[in-house]
Amino acid sequence: MVQIPRWKIITVLIVCVFGLLYSAPNMLGTDMRAWIENTLPGWVPSQTVNLGLDLQGGSHILLQVDVNNVLKERADDLVSSARPELRKAKIGYKRIGRIDGGMRVTLRDAGQAEEARKILRGIDPQLDVLSSQGGIIEAKFNEMALKDIVDQTISQSIEIVRRRVDETGTNEPVIQRQGDDRILVQLPGVDDPERIKELLGKTAKLGFHLVNMEVGSNLRAGGGSLVLPMVEDPAQTLSLERRAMITGDMLVHAAFSPDQNGQPAVSFRLNSIGAKRFCDVSRDNVNRLFAIVLDREIISAPVIREAICGGSGQISGSFSIKDANDLALLLRAGALPAPLKILEERSVGPSLGADSVAAGKMAAMIGLAFVLIYMCVNYSLFGVFASVAMIVNLTLIFAILSGLQATLTLPGIAGIVLTVGMSVDANVLIFERIREELANGKSAIAAIDSGFQRALGTIIDSNLTTLIASIILFSFGTGPIKGFAVTLGIGIVTSFFTALMVTRLMVVTWIKNKKLTELPV
Repeated sequence: MVQIPRWKIITVLIVCVFGLLYSAPNMLGTDMRAWIENTLPGWVPSQTVNLGLDLQGGSHILLQVDVNNVLKERADDLVSSARPELRKAKIGYKRIGRIDGGMRVTLRDAGQAEEARKILRGIDPQLDVLSSQGGIIEAKFNEMALKDIVDQTISQSIEIVRRRVDETGTNEPVIQRQGDDRILVQLPGVDDPERIKELLGKTAKLGFHLVNMEVGSNLRAGGGSLVLPMVEDPAQTLSLERRAMITGDMLVHAAFSPDQNGQPAVSFRLNSIGAKRFCDVSRDNVNRLFAIVLDREIISAPVIREAICGGSGQISGSFSIKDANDLALLLRAGALPAPLKILEERSVGPSLGADSVAAGKMAAMIGLAFVLIYMCVNYSLFGVFASVAMIVNLTLIFAILSGLQATLTLPGIAGIVLTVGMSVDANVLIFERIREELANGKSAIAAIDSGFQRALGTIIDSNLTTLIASIILFSFGTGPIKGFAVTLGIGIVTSFFTALMVTRLMVVTWIKNKKLTELPV
């Protein structure tokens, strides 16, 4: 006898009701959704499916991370760390400098090579230290260290890019690693892509350096000094101490704030370490120039008049309001570990996205109509049950996408259209099995019971193989392929539920109210 436990009936009804509630906002206008958010309790669903770049327009940017620049900086740090250690051990050297992936030192006494190698290994355990004739020692990062440096650089870059994009108010950006050293950025609905590109193109590495006051007009970089140009006049340069007294990672806040003359400026606040260092440096260097450097350009070089111990300060210069706001944004988001280069840029207009949405709707409606007609003609009343279950299936798909705040792309629409056809596959298997049981002489009730039970194994196998394919596509695919895999996977799960539970509930309810002599299948 065909029976469904009461708890299963209640579960099916609850799922269908929640599916309807969570998918309903997608059919409401913007004003109505805003009214729901502002008026009704917070638990009332108001979220909708986010449209991807190809559906609402926006910018597609492919960035390349300059990993070589990071490796050079790490090699420079290695050289800076090795110098005092070698001097401390009284190991003389003729030359010391950076090479690709590490450093090289030429010793005065080749007999001290083993002692020098121990010192270099102690600086960084991930160094491969090799010596050759003539007292030449090379220390290079091993493969594991290089991989860690690259992975860390890419991860930090993605995080900083995400912070900068979020500061602009862009909704649901797609920011992900692509290949070994590239970052894909998709910004749906962006009105000003040029500003985004300008923000992403700046490293925003901030540093406060003391100016060498004794240096004459003939400036030359080297050793512990650094010669950089002024932003206002690139022809004017200053010699700075190479080591930054204060760095950008010590900032905890930055915001636009006009200076005492009403000119655009950026106020900042330092953490406890930065505040103490700022206080000590300013106390020990009164009447000395203190240069503020951003991306190897001197913004300004004010004179230290007195000790600054409050942990706060202000960066002023020839800023416009936009420049000051953008600088504050960059400082809040943090500095990129390496420069980014734009390899590819594409812009999608909103009209093209609207055409894609219209085409997707048309394809979905045509597919839905053909499936409905086929099921109703071929399976009569049972075909109507299957059609209702298919509509419930679509409702659940959009409910899950809305609840997850997933981004719907054009391939995602293709996955939904494909699900429309696949959602009735399970019902077709069940109905055909019922027909076979009737042909074998079973009664109507026995045929229905046997049809649902014996088709279950085939339904699980067919849905499971498709679900595995969608998981593989999601795991190894990127961009549009992931969007297709998400909607296809969700559609498989919901179609399995609606075919075995929703359709069966309707059939059993109909049976209980009818005296069956034959089945309309």
